[in-house]
Amino acid sequence: MKRVLSVAIAALSVPAVALGGALDGYAGLWSTADKDALVRVEDCGDGTLCGVIQWVKPDPDGVLDANNPDPTLRTRPLVGLRILYGFQPRDGSWQRGRIYDPGSGRTVAGRVYRTADGSLKVTGCLGPFCQDQIWTRAR
Repeated sequence: MKRVLSVAIAALSVPAVALGGALDGYAGLWSTADKDALVRVEDCGDGTLCGVIQWVKPDPDGVLDANNPDPTLRTRPLVGLRILYGFQPRDGSWQRGRIYDPGSGRTVAGRVYRTADGSLKVTGCLGPFCQDQIWTRAR
């Protein structure tokens, strides 16, 4: 599921409004840039931001975590999988989090911002190389 990698590295890098209400404006269901997955953004339970796959477009390659580096996890479904975690509020955005990309099986550093039009910009970085993706609110 190479597309899901792109989904996971969705972009959030435009300065956001103040995070006074923590997840205000962030929590909810978001459609990935290529519209092949829906991710629910929510509190992880400890005040950090998480993102969990809620739906994945049917794919001939399957909908399992087939590229996970841990062979024992390759049969778990993508739906219900936490792909964003550990994000902490900082300077009007969510930073210092991790993004798991099921397409490559890699976990990368990330940050999440609200854009001026209310979309999410998710940025995933592997070393000095970063990729942004814009997610739109699904509901």
